[in-house]
Amino acid sequence: MLTHPLVQRPPLRTVSIIGSGSYVPARVLTNADLERLVETTDEWITSRTGIRERRIAADGEATSDMAVSAAGRAMESAGISSEAFDLIIVATITPDMLFPSTACLVQQKLGANRAVAFDIEAACSGFVYALEIAAQFIQSHSFQTALVIGAEKMSSVIDWADRNTCVLFGDGAGAAVLQHRPGSQGLLTTCLGSDGTKASLLELPAGGSACPSTAESVAGRLHFLRMDGKEIFRNAVTAMVSAANEALSRCGIGIEQIRCIIPHQANQRILTAVGERLGATSGQVFVNVDRYGNTSAASVGIALDEAVRSGRIQRGDLVLVVVFGAGLTWGATVLEW
Repeated sequence: MLTHPLVQRPPLRTVSIIGSGSYVPARVLTNADLERLVETTDEWITSRTGIRERRIAADGEATSDMAVSAAGRAMESAGISSEAFDLIIVATITPDMLFPSTACLVQQKLGANRAVAFDIEAACSGFVYALEIAAQFIQSHSFQTALVIGAEKMSSVIDWADRNTCVLFGDGAGAAVLQHRPGSQGLLTTCLGSDGTKASLLELPAGGSACPSTAESVAGRLHFLRMDGKEIFRNAVTAMVSAANEALSRCGIGIEQIRCIIPHQANQRILTAVGERLGATSGQVFVNVDRYGNTSAASVGIALDEAVRSGRIQRGDLVLVVVFGAGLTWGATVLEW
């Protein structure tokens, strides 16, 4: 019987975000604009959500187009070309089509011919899920350079006759380039969670194998997002705080050591509640929900890029990213910038 010596594997290595980018469409949809579409008011929207405006993709502008724009800015920030990518992951619940994956379309548009490309779906938690997946490939030396994108065209799945949901969402994309950076700790830890028993709290019922597209499903408005707002609020705050505290505990650090908290930009009430329960100061929590609304998987990617470009995050700072989305899904990442 033949025997073989134990294969020696290289030690795991650190993974850092070496560049970030974001994109939002040019069209601005204000609360005043929504007053002309549904029975609502600027005061009602602002007092309940903190949202004053959101961006809406142009006719013919797909999720992959926004993803490519965000990726281009991330590549410029990182100082690399598309040929460097070994891996492209796109997190989205609004893909260009059911298949092929939006990531493959992004690969083609970028000319990233060497990259393995695939999508993941974890709703508003998708960017953090994708970060952790990409990090595992780089830690294990399988790949050297990864592109992670959260991109959404939420306007394509919103019922514009439902004032409880149409006021909340916007379109956009956020991207990050990941590599091993010698001398940097990078992504320190990630905590992820899911609870499928509450999947019906936030869903898009039709269009899949359980409820295929038919004239009846279209007439029943089953191809639009549906949400139980009160239950989502309660579960979001609890899950985000729990994940953030677990991530901080794993790193042995307190909230006061975090330079910037990047929470999923769902609505201002959730951001305020999460910050208060974590014991954070208002200056620690980055907020742009007032300008973009809830952009689902794009949310924290856009916010992270804006925080970096505005100087809120500097090299060596500790950053906490915390998310929650349909599924239910949630997660938190602590990283050294």
